[in-house]
Amino acid sequence: MNTDTDNEGVRLQKVLADAGVGSRRNCEKLIAEGRVKVDGKVVSWFGARVDPARVVIHVDGLRVETRPEMRYYAVNKPRGVVSTMSDERGRKSLADYVDVPERLFHVGRLDTDTEGLILLTNDGELAHRLTHPSFGVEKVYLAEIIGPVPRDLGRRLREGVTLDDGLARADRFTLVEQLGKRALVEVTLHEGRKHIVRRMLKEAGHPVQKLARTQFGPIRLGGLKSGGLRALTMKEIGELYKAVGL
Repeated sequence: MNTDTDNEGVRLQKVLADAGVGSRRNCEKLIAEGRVKVDGKVVSWFGARVDPARVVIHVDGLRVETRPEMRYYAVNKPRGVVSTMSDERGRKSLADYVDVPERLFHVGRLDTDTEGLILLTNDGELAHRLTHPSFGVEKVYLAEIIGPVPRDLGRRLREGVTLDDGLARADRFTLVEQLGKRALVEVTLHEGRKHIVRRMLKEAGHPVQKLARTQFGPIRLGGLKSGGLRALTMKEIGELYKAVGL
């Protein structure tokens, strides 16, 4: 007889272990130390049982995804690929790089000529919050532009440049490298307007030659190769939830 599961739910330490938090013994230690919350309340009783499909569990302030059907991926979109899961014109889409049975949402978009990080998930609530401007989730882009770069470019972008659909501001700007008429710059912003980075830099007098998104909120592209796909870690998923207040 399985004493960890019954009609009243599953033992909390088993739910945590199954979610990848650690061994059963380590999860019991976390519970005993008061580091586990269920639906906002600290639970320190080993015998506590929960329904993993209905409760929200946090460990050390980060949410632990306990719904087994949920999927979270990072993909490095190559240049020339459209940021959708299908394309009526027959162009390459994200679906060509994703071999999973679940129906996934793409979190935000990159234009066809921009490469880099896109998140994929079947968690509709998280996807909505990550892309809604009210949550202010930052995105980081690496741009190759026409140089040389003047000293005041970062200040101008942070103060804002006027585009045809209003003022656009960068949160941060870094000159990464400058070689003659070629420069690499890093632009951080939380806006999601179409072609926003390209339009800002062009308006500032430095048209973009190449553009890649290297970070979305707490998730970094890292060494993921072009066209590559990887599942997010439990910690990364928790950090995404934290970024949007879940």
